[in-house]
Amino acid sequence: MNSLNNRRGNWLLHLTNIYRQLWEEHIMWTRSFIISSTDNLGDLEYVTQRLLRNPEDFAVALNQFYGPEAAAEFSRLLTDHLLIAADIVNAGIKGSPVSDIQEMQKRFYQNADEIAAFLSHINPYWNQEIWRGMLYNHLGLVELEAGLRVSRQYALDVDLYDEMENQALRMADYMVEGIIKQFKL
Repeated sequence: MNSLNNRRGNWLLHLTNIYRQLWEEHIMWTRSFIISSTDNLGDLEYVTQRLLRNPEDFAVALNQFYGPEAAAEFSRLLTDHLLIAADIVNAGIKGSPVSDIQEMQKRFYQNADEIAAFLSHINPYWNQEIWRGMLYNHLGLVELEAGLRVSRQYALDVDLYDEMENQALRMADYMVEGIIKQFKL
């Protein structure tokens, strides 16, 4: 029995680590995209490709629990999230009109609403309002990070990353807790 508990504990730790890594990569590659875009670095194409792999990696992890259709839908929604974020960053770099940026931000938050609704639909232990709150917090941090980088406030930008990392880990842990409850792991 003790061996079974150890294997279960190891498996749950592995599951937690997978989702923590995915959310860590999400924010790290988003940050890399922001830096490469604002500083016009030569790695932007490669950073963008890697960032856009993150939704696919999430789909692989979610597929084992929710199947290919749900995994693909989450991947699509998360890809949309990243593309809208890229549009906002690029608009800020170009100095686009505030009304244009506000319209993109509106789409950003609508996408978060869609993600929250989708996640709460596939897992009864994922509360839509909790996901919405976490996603809105995430979006606000991404917008702040991009603004700090565009305005060259590097010290504040670096300090903000700790908060972004902690917030991403909270999303990962909430995701894992819901999976554990739903599938009685």
